[in-house]
Amino acid sequence: MLYTLDLFATVVFAITGALAASRKEMDILGFLWLGAAAGVGGGTLRDLILDQPVFWTVSPAALIASLVAAALMHFIAPIFQSRIKVIIWLDAFGMAFAAIAGTVKCIGLDTSGLVAVVLGVFTASAGGITRDLLAQEPSIILKRDIYVTAAATGATTVVLLHAFGLSLEVSSAIGFAVAIVLRGAAIAFGWTLPVFKSRPAR
Repeated sequence: MLYTLDLFATVVFAITGALAASRKEMDILGFLWLGAAAGVGGGTLRDLILDQPVFWTVSPAALIASLVAAALMHFIAPIFQSRIKVIIWLDAFGMAFAAIAGTVKCIGLDTSGLVAVVLGVFTASAGGITRDLLAQEPSIILKRDIYVTAAATGATTVVLLHAFGLSLEVSSAIGFAVAIVLRGAAIAFGWTLPVFKSRPAR
């Protein structure tokens, strides 16, 4: 299950990286670079923090899939009328897949629930942050949208449900649904959390 989640998250984030490259009018190598960096960025950070072999160096299937997806987008990206909307929605699915993948890996390593949630959020965020930095776009997590909150809620759902005795598969499916529904609603309806308002110094 972890392998499948990693693969889905990698491919989806790779597509968003390639679409970002299309917005910057890069050549095909730019597509491959941005797609691979976005695709494997979150999982790489997770595995390094956990002191585990980086997933795409053990089995390169996810890296190969991200490169293939990015190369394909080089040819079909023009069919999308609004690439930023496609990026936002695909990023929502990539976030949900990656958050659950990071959480599941931590549970398998018997980390604490808090560590599992935090690394789930890190896994979900790092790929998008890498993509936005390389494409010189404002990072999606610095916007007012509900993003990190959705990842954290999905990861927390997995940890709690598994702790109460549900199987990891069922817990993961429900956690994924929670994350994608919350993020999707935020995109569709413009939901945000209250933000800090700076005040004049006394």
